[in-house]
Amino acid sequence: MHSQLLRDHGLVNLIGGSDYNFRLATTAEASFKQDINRLLTQAEVEPKELYTAKQIHSTNIAYCDGKNGASFIDGRHFEDTDGLITDQAGVALLIKFADCTPIVLFDPIKRVQASVHSGWRGTANNISQIAIEKMIQTFGSKKEDILAYVGPSIDQQNYEVGPEVHAAFSKHFDRELYFEQVGEKYLLDLSLANYQGLINIGLPVHNIEVATASTYTSNQLHSARKEGENYGLNAIVTAIF
Repeated sequence: MHSQLLRDHGLVNLIGGSDYNFRLATTAEASFKQDINRLLTQAEVEPKELYTAKQIHSTNIAYCDGKNGASFIDGRHFEDTDGLITDQAGVALLIKFADCTPIVLFDPIKRVQASVHSGWRGTANNISQIAIEKMIQTFGSKKEDILAYVGPSIDQQNYEVGPEVHAAFSKHFDRELYFEQVGEKYLLDLSLANYQGLINIGLPVHNIEVATASTYTSNQLHSARKEGENYGLNAIVTAIF
């Protein structure tokens, strides 16, 4: 599973799903490293450095220069980070997800990529828009050049949330487009919410690819809601070459 739009413009990308497990809480370090190397092999990538992060549903985004970050099981790592960004060729970024949305941004002109983990908290707090602003301010990207891939996440019919989640989107003028109220609960279309965020910040419609697969209904992907306490994690790896 991958974004053809990003591949066509020069960004290597591949999702490792239910045949892998990138959650250290439910897999051994040796298996974690093996799965990373297996995913890199399948993606036909031999990076000069690989970055991962301890994701906490924040809007923290770290720049990856190929030397910074802490040494980790495989590659380099940032604590308390939900977005990775780099302009370095050969540096691979790996973002983990279960039912949350992975979003990949790529500017093929300035050769800059960002990969973010956008659950409901990250979406409510505009993590993808923050990443786009970093691309513009730090690397000189233009919105009309930035491509986006909204990766697979849980589908709306299987993503019931409480009123506190609906309230967290109170500053989003278009929130009723992606919330459906059912009694005292809501069904959230996380994919649509992320898509709307990209449109609202000014990305052209034709620059955005949205995955159709649901983590909950697809047997090719892990889902926390479906699998329960011992759920596994998917991951998307990306790299500029």
